[in-house]
Amino acid sequence: MPETITVKREQALVRIALNRPHVRNAIDAVMIAELADIFEQAGHDKSARAIVLQGEGAVFCGGADVNYMRAGLELGEQENYRDALRLSDMFAAIDACAVPVVARVQGAALGGGVGLLAVVDIVVAAQDTVFGFTEGKLGIVPAVISPFVVRKIGASQARALFTTAERFDAERALRIGLIHEVTTPQRLDEYVEGKIKELMSCGPLAARVAKDIARNVGGIPLAEARAWTARRIAERRASEEGQEGLRAFLEKRKPAWQ
Repeated sequence: MPETITVKREQALVRIALNRPHVRNAIDAVMIAELADIFEQAGHDKSARAIVLQGEGAVFCGGADVNYMRAGLELGEQENYRDALRLSDMFAAIDACAVPVVARVQGAALGGGVGLLAVVDIVVAAQDTVFGFTEGKLGIVPAVISPFVVRKIGASQARALFTTAERFDAERALRIGLIHEVTTPQRLDEYVEGKIKELMSCGPLAARVAKDIARNVGGIPLAEARAWTARRIAERRASEEGQEGLRAFLEKRKPAWQ
């Protein structure tokens, strides 16, 4: 059984919760390993159609655990390097998970907690949530999360927020593209469930392929993207799922997956 997270399966939906509310769901070595493992497993689960990532208690994720950071003081540069690689692998596992991931965010998302938001697909946040790449206040830097964050919010916003390490509100997070929906704390679950409903209305394989396209097409030269994207749509049109979806639309009925 995981120590730092809980995993609940509701048919095709998987709910993964950071479960260290007594320390603001701070990230430590155990959580890093457990998140990497569960997202790798979920990505291979053909029956999973959506994942919700959330935090128990008042805060989504307050960043790195104090004791985890204290332990780093005793490590040499090479040991810190290996530790950082494990953290990077965790973010990469979430980013590469084939299943669409929705983050439910409340209270605060700081440091590595913001990194989690950079590697999911949809972020729904309560309007009173506080965000920040706060590492600079501790004399360190948001290095491991930077490839994922810069890809999401762009170099200009990253340069402004990484260097000041300032905290910012949900309005700014929405404006820079870090999050996608903002609502009142009372309606947070309603908004999350709405996103789940939208995901479940899509073809299960189509949603996975669409995620893969969105993740990868920007890094493919235009000349190569022409053939790559044409192959993706041709495969979907010829697939059993694609055929069913098109027929259902023409026959004015719901497709089989609904």
